[in-house]
Amino acid sequence: MASVVSSQVLYCFFSTSEITPRFRLRVHSSGGTSKESNAISWNGASLNGEKDKKVGGRIGSWNGSLKGEVKKKSVKDAISSDLDVLWDDGYGTKTVKDYFEEAKEMIRPDGGPPRWFCPTECGQPLQDSPILLFCPGIVGVGLALTLHHKALGKVFEVRCLHIPVNDRTPFEGLVKFVEETVRLEHASSPNKPIYLVGDSFGGCLVLAVAARNPEIDLVVILANPATSFDRSQLRPLLPLWEVLPDELYDAIPYLLRFARGNPVEMARVNIEDRLPPRLQIEQLFQNLIALLPHLSDSVDTIPRDTLIWKLKLLKSAASYANSRLHAVKAEVLVLSSGNDRLLPSGDEAQRLKSTLKNCTVRHFKDNGHTILLEDGANLLTVIKGTGKYRRSRRIDVVSDFIPPSMSEFKQGYDEVVGLLRFATGSAMFSTLNDGKIVRGLHGIPEEGPVLLVGYHMLMGLEVYSLVPEFLRERNIMVRGVAHPVVLRERQGASSPEFSLADWLKVMGAVPVTASNLFNLLSAKSHVLLYPGGAREALHNRGEEYKLIWPDQQEFVRMAARFGATIVPFGTVGEDDVAELVLDYNDLMKIPVVNDLIRDATRDLTRLRDKSKGEVANQELYLPGILPKVPGRFYFLFGKPIETKGRAEEILSDRENANQLYLHTKSEVERCIAYLLKKREEDPYRNIVDRTVYRALYSPLHEVPAFDP
Repeated sequence: MASVVSSQVLYCFFSTSEITPRFRLRVHSSGGTSKESNAISWNGASLNGEKDKKVGGRIGSWNGSLKGEVKKKSVKDAISSDLDVLWDDGYGTKTVKDYFEEAKEMIRPDGGPPRWFCPTECGQPLQDSPILLFCPGIVGVGLALTLHHKALGKVFEVRCLHIPVNDRTPFEGLVKFVEETVRLEHASSPNKPIYLVGDSFGGCLVLAVAARNPEIDLVVILANPATSFDRSQLRPLLPLWEVLPDELYDAIPYLLRFARGNPVEMARVNIEDRLPPRLQIEQLFQNLIALLPHLSDSVDTIPRDTLIWKLKLLKSAASYANSRLHAVKAEVLVLSSGNDRLLPSGDEAQRLKSTLKNCTVRHFKDNGHTILLEDGANLLTVIKGTGKYRRSRRIDVVSDFIPPSMSEFKQGYDEVVGLLRFATGSAMFSTLNDGKIVRGLHGIPEEGPVLLVGYHMLMGLEVYSLVPEFLRERNIMVRGVAHPVVLRERQGASSPEFSLADWLKVMGAVPVTASNLFNLLSAKSHVLLYPGGAREALHNRGEEYKLIWPDQQEFVRMAARFGATIVPFGTVGEDDVAELVLDYNDLMKIPVVNDLIRDATRDLTRLRDKSKGEVANQELYLPGILPKVPGRFYFLFGKPIETKGRAEEILSDRENANQLYLHTKSEVERCIAYLLKKREEDPYRNIVDRTVYRALYSPLHEVPAFDP
């Protein structure tokens, strides 16, 4: 299959003999043309009621044929290769109410077999995007990604599996059906990963496919997988439901309504955190009132014999998948809920992590069983934050990076670092080419490559203001290079939640290595580099605002090679928010504590050896600090230093490189000295004064500072 294109069609459901269009979906066909017709066939089942020919007595592996007139149309020119910074991922524009309204139509019996479909909201993915196959829960509608369609459709070719409500395909038949699609995709693009997303029952399905195909590059994502069915509340009830009187059976849908998910989290999906609390509560109540009538619709329409069949199917699926976990070689990401009333998902995630060879877990303590339909679990954000997105066998920090979307920026800006941002009220200054200092970031070159080189404040607190401000004010994506430990999953966490380290990766941070710096500069990125590294960020008492840089020019020659513009900058304010009371030397004098530090740092990666000078003494620890009533962070970006056209003189002469290195260092020191002096003139240095001004006059970023 040379290529796969799509055509927009009307999905129709059957109501006796009538065919009524309900909502728009997109069906894929193999080949290089798109076909449009009102008579559609999905994997052997025509939507006009006709039965298509089956291959080998079972369901075909593709979306069947589209009958009718054929219109040849090239889509090559419409495919984009990248996304803009702060792109619209559509998260929050669709709600759970939309899901229930669409699912109510799709759940109706149509007499057809299982089939793949692609919602039109997914649109056209980026060039060379991998395929994502979604396998649904036991109801089988296939619309559980409704909230995520637009975002996922930008970076994946999304296909969702629909299993009709009255379908009786056994579990192994479903496994073979998905497996055929996986093998066809792998044959078409052997160097691309294939993403398999399984929700509840679908988790058993994708694990079974992964176990049967260990040689294929698969990324398996499980949302509260039903592999824990034998330990769930449903398992002992199954024999009772088979003999339950009809008048008592009618109550089951109402019980399942409250067990399936968290209605509050469902209703919160489209509520902006920037709204005042009163408006948030009002909108939450309105959403709940609109949502509650829909919660049992999908279960109410399932006949008794069908529900019992599906529960038995779930039992066999869990047994099949669990017996083959040892054969799973795929990369696995498990999303577990802390408020799942149907399955013990938290415990199951830990079991899978200890059983599978390459498994990552992210726990969402407030979510229920239907995590993909609830607030707080943006699937694409989780994939990015856990480092699971790639277009080939190995992840590339440049070509595989997806810039943050507007919804991610708002969440990170307001929720993740919102309190720190409010407390420190950062004031940004930059220097124009003529040497004039101005408020804001107007002096930063728009075109890369740009290397931002500066001072690392205590515990790197300034990073959480710097990167968001570049996005907010200049729409510039700054890629920070960080110590690998900062981006590593916290060891020993029984239920790791989506953490600050994950958010740093979402916002573009990568481990600091020569190859990563090389690749970022070659891609003309804006790169944030701290030559002082961890040693400077974890400095000792009395070393505030002291540059602890290596003796050698680690970054100057790299910048010159690509003609990058070096922008030196200084930051001050750490002494306005906290006092360092226990540094490394103090902690190492305390029994037990010193052993804990040695044990924690024994196996850490050493980025520099002793030849680099004092900066190589980069023991990682948590210093003892005493918080203060917050002052303010100040940033000054110095006059840009051009290296374009100077590659030969800098790369061939170490003395020239050293002079540029010392000049950059002195500019950082000058920026720090300038800010330390000028901040005394700021009438809004104190948080109280800034808060009053903000309440009366303007947003936080518009609070005045000193005149430069």
